Parts: sequence; structure tokens; C-alpha cells
Amino acid sequence: MLLLVLGAEFANGLTDAANSIATVVGTRVLTPMKAVFMAAVLNMVGVLVTGTAVATTIGTGIISPEVITLEVVGAAMLTIVVWTSLAWYFGIPTSETHELVAGLAGAGLAWAGPSVLLWAGWQKVLIGLGMSTLLGFGLAFMVMVAINWIFRSAQRRKASRLFGKLQILSAAFMAFSHGSNDGQKFMGVFSLALFLGGVFPTFQIPLWVVFLCGAVMAIGTGLGGWRIIRTMGQRITRLEPVNGFAAETAASSAILLASRFGIPLSTTHTIGTAIMGVGATRRLSAVNWTISRQIVLTWIITFPACLILGFAFTWLFKLVF
Repeated sequence: MLLLVLGAEFANGLTDAANSIATVVGTRVLTPMKAVFMAAVLNMVGVLVTGTAVATTIGTGIISPEVITLEVVGAAMLTIVVWTSLAWYFGIPTSETHELVAGLAGAGLAWAGPSVLLWAGWQKVLIGLGMSTLLGFGLAFMVMVAINWIFRSAQRRKASRLFGKLQILSAAFMAFSHGSNDGQKFMGVFSLALFLGGVFPTFQIPLWVVFLCGAVMAIGTGLGGWRIIRTMGQRITRLEPVNGFAAETAASSAILLASRFGIPLSTTHTIGTAIMGVGATRRLSAVNWTISRQIVLTWIITFPACLILGFAFTWLFKLVF
């Protein structure tokens, strides 16, 4: 079961963690290896500094904790591995956040019926969906407009050098914020599995779990994250360092705000819509809407697809175990 959780964390590295460094690699401010190393370190820092509010929401707020079993957790993790791997093959970024909550919901429904769903936790998921979409696009658009106005008289070459340096900071901010939200989720699930298996007497997230899950996520990004980095950093719109800075700053701010209130937010949605937002400041045609539509369509079908997969895998586990 723990291997399934680590497999889901590896899949998270392929997509969500790759999203957090896509813009800084896409603008060629950092090489992929430097970006992966930075993301790995600051993801862990984000988890350690910002607490476990998001992990608690995932572990106890989506479905009733009383019905969560190792089979339910395993079905949700297998759902993430299957769906993420399929999307990664086609280079389409997916939201592990939505895969996780939908997989848990489907598994819980198969195990104990509709009464297991907890409205309080789902409220936070829906709020996170709105924040990732509206704040991601809107904040990035406003930040980019403000930068264009402030630096309207600056020489292009000097401004590009300045934002090349600033984007390193915004990319670090993005990696930190990813850890504060997405990084917590699978660490919370890993600890939940240990609790359900009787290893921990109470639900807790020890330091060794943080480092283990963080390392697995970094390996996933390093080995296979380039497919997603290429889509997010190069195919949605043409990015220069100033655009990357604006997108990362806006997305990171939205993610940290959500983390503060224990709201599970999709990093994929937030940075994706932020990139669309900075592209739209040039003109609407500057955004590759064909690619954007494919990404958004995948986001839409992720919920029902993962709900069904979680339900089906739980029935399979019931038959086997």
C-alpha cells in the first residue's frame, strides 16, 4: 500500500511538481536540473514551514475518516497512477489534487455509500477550483499589466536582464508554495496509510515522511517532467522572463492564500491559467487556445473519470482481499 502512495507521489512529480518549474525552464532562466533541485528543496521547505492544514483536509475532510481503510486509500492512489500516467503520455498536465479527491470519493462511495461524503471538505475543494481558475488568470493579467506600465519606458534588454534575475526568486516562490499545498497532500496520505496500518497510534506527519515523499516527487520530475514542462512553458504562449515572473508570482500568491485556509488547490490549474493570463495581455491570439482547450477539457473530465476509477478499483480490492 505504501508503494502505491509513493507511486502516486512519483506521478505527482511528473506533472504537478513539473508545473511549478515549467515557466523558469521554458524561459531558459534555469536549466532543468537546477530547476528540479531548487523545486525539491523548496517543496520540502514549504511543507515544513506552512503546517499541515491541507493534509488534514485531504485526510479527514473529503470522506468520513471512520470508513477510510487501506483498501480505500489504495484504490485512490491507483487511480492517480493510472490517470496521471495516461495524461503524461500525451503531454497534458493534470491536477493530482482533483484526481486525489475524486479517487477518494469514488472509493468511499464503493466502500460505504453516499453518506461518507463530507460537505465541509468539498466546499473547500470547490472554493479551490474557483481560486485556481479566477485568481490564477486574473492576478497574472493584472501583474503583467502593472509591469508593462511601470517599465513602459525601460530599455527592453535591461528589463529582460532584470526579470531574468527576478524570475529565479519567483520560481523559488512557486516551488515553496507548491510544497505548502500540493506537497502536503501525499505526505498526508502516506501518514494516513501508516496510521491505518497500525504503525502510528495517531495521525501524524513525521519529518522522515516529508523527506521521503519529497525525494520521490523530485525523482519523478527529474526523470519524466519534461513532457509537462514543454507544454506549460512553451506551448501555451511565448514566455519571456518577465512573463514567467508575472505568472509565477500570481500563481504562488493564490496557492499560499489557499494553503493558509487549508484549501486544497490545483497547482496545475493555477499556473496554467496564470500563463494564459500573461499571454492574454499581449492579445488574445497570443495564447494557443487549441492547446489550452485540450488542457481545460482534461481538467473537466478528470473528476468523473477518477471518481469512476476509484469506485472500480475499490470493488476490485473487495473481490481480491
